[in-house]
Amino acid sequence: MSKEKIEILARALKREKAARKAAEQILEKKSKELYLTSKKLKDTNSQLSSLLEEKSSTLEGVFKNINDAYLVMDLYGNVLKMNEIAVNLFEYDINNEAFNVSKIIHEDDIDYTYKSFSELYNKGHFNGYTARIYTKTKKIKWIQVNATVIYDRDNKAIAAQGIIRDITKDKEAGDLLMESKNRLSALVLNLNSGIVLEDENRKIVLSNTKFCELLNVNAHPNDLVGMDCKLAAQKNKKQFKDPFSFIKRMDEIVKSKVAVFGDQLEMLDGKILERNYTPIIVGGKMKGYLWTFRDITLEKRYNLSLEAQKEKYSNIIANMNLGLVEVNNNDEILLVNKSFVEMSGYNKEELIGKNVGEFFQIEGGSEFIKIENQKRLRGESNSYQLKIKNKKGEIKHWLVSGAPNYNLNGEIIGSIGIHLDITEFKKLQFQKELILKELEKKNRDLHEYAHIVSHDLKSPLRSIDALISWIKADNEGKLDEITMQNFDLVESTLETMERLISDVLEYSSAGANTHEQEEIDLNETLDNLKKVLYIPDNISVNVLSKLPIIVGDKTKFQQLFQNFISNAIKFSDKEVGIIEIDCVEDPVYYQFSIKDNGIGIEKKYHDKIFEAFHSLNKREDSSGIGLSIVRKIIDLYQGDIWLESEPNVGTTFYFTLKKELNENSTT
Repeated sequence: MSKEKIEILARALKREKAARKAAEQILEKKSKELYLTSKKLKDTNSQLSSLLEEKSSTLEGVFKNINDAYLVMDLYGNVLKMNEIAVNLFEYDINNEAFNVSKIIHEDDIDYTYKSFSELYNKGHFNGYTARIYTKTKKIKWIQVNATVIYDRDNKAIAAQGIIRDITKDKEAGDLLMESKNRLSALVLNLNSGIVLEDENRKIVLSNTKFCELLNVNAHPNDLVGMDCKLAAQKNKKQFKDPFSFIKRMDEIVKSKVAVFGDQLEMLDGKILERNYTPIIVGGKMKGYLWTFRDITLEKRYNLSLEAQKEKYSNIIANMNLGLVEVNNNDEILLVNKSFVEMSGYNKEELIGKNVGEFFQIEGGSEFIKIENQKRLRGESNSYQLKIKNKKGEIKHWLVSGAPNYNLNGEIIGSIGIHLDITEFKKLQFQKELILKELEKKNRDLHEYAHIVSHDLKSPLRSIDALISWIKADNEGKLDEITMQNFDLVESTLETMERLISDVLEYSSAGANTHEQEEIDLNETLDNLKKVLYIPDNISVNVLSKLPIIVGDKTKFQQLFQNFISNAIKFSDKEVGIIEIDCVEDPVYYQFSIKDNGIGIEKKYHDKIFEAFHSLNKREDSSGIGLSIVRKIIDLYQGDIWLESEPNVGTTFYFTLKKELNENSTT
């Protein structure tokens, strides 16, 4: 290596050594500065802790036993100290966990909290900070905070302390109070009665919409607050029919300081107002006046109408032909009308207060009346007959319809009875029963007579028929053709007369039951008739639905359906004859129909065909009594009969039979 290169290397090493030494000096200096800074920071923290300890120690005695939460925090919100009440309030304990106040701020109060804490740092304190916070378990609570900043010896802010009060219940109570106040204000404002509240100086404190409406005041209730009531009354008096009395009466009421209710005021527009007044006295001193106004126009008119109606119906009740009696729950007479006085023979003074069951001589005794009254006390209406003696000792029959009498609360307070004198009706009913018994006997006698007459008439006819037969037999071959024809005509006439006598007997007995009532299966009845009746091969008898089982005289129903079917067969003119029998049921009746496709009947004859001995088609085998017998049987079972028919198309007979017959209907 050359000398020159060695010198260059030596200078480079020398420079490097000088640079390393300079760097070491700088590092040593920086290290010393860092050490001093660290020592100073440590001293500062020590001073802060000491100061905080000193402050805390100073305040500990003050805040140890206060009833509100207390805490100390650094300027970053880290809680350094808190009392037991604060632990219970926030549910955080700095002995076990870190606690920063930023965790508990309610999201809706963040901006408000930021502004409040800025005020704290700028002014050194704030009072009445009110906001919501979250506890550790996320409960929402309302708190009120008074806070101050803590300064060190150099007057530098190092922390903050605050007293926190839980105002959750107060806030809820305040909200409820405000809600109630708003609700009350809305209620008063929209109340259906006019309200005016005055103070002790007769200045309006409160009114509502209804007051402005009733007195035609063209203003909002709020506009009346502070107005002098006396001046307002003077201004509004012209709306009343008697303005002077309106003002005079108001002054009298205010002066007397005694509550008044039900004053009535008539206005020019026809309205009638009810005015009430209540003085407000607190601690023996007058604190104001409350006036209420209510529109009673409709009520007044209704009461007048009610009085008129009451008078009207009182006159009707007093003079109606039915006897009216009102009694209490002890059956003591409270009210009677003129008709009952006349029916009983007693005057009103003799009846009022008397017990009905004990006062009148009643067949069955007073116990019967007690039983009927017990029904009314249970709320039952009833109807019954009484047999009594009136004041003159005459026997009278009364039909009584009674009903419970209720008060406005729906409680039974007695009963009202309407009495109808049915004495004459009972006499007629008794006479009717005698006549019916006599008529029943006459019918039996007539029926027996009809059988005797029938037998007596048929006997000579049979004798004549036998005599003709003998004559014909004795003179066989001797008589000419005309004589034989005359004999045949006589025999035919005899047969017709015998048939007519049988039909008359059948008709006479059709309207009365001669057999015991029994259950009859009409399906069996039709099956039996199909077997005994002659039904040509070209005619079919069809039952379309199952027929009912009814109670009655079996013979009568055989007669009924036999006549219908026989008629349909007689008057069938089609190559294929059809007879259809059907039945439908309703709650009261069975309705039957018998339809055929025979010759039909013109409408003008629909009523005549039910008359006895009336036949539209003169036939040797028809006496014209069949449909008359049918009608009598249907009448016997309280039914009806009618038909629909078209000539050359066919006829449908309809008839009904009642399910349950009235008493004595088939006797």
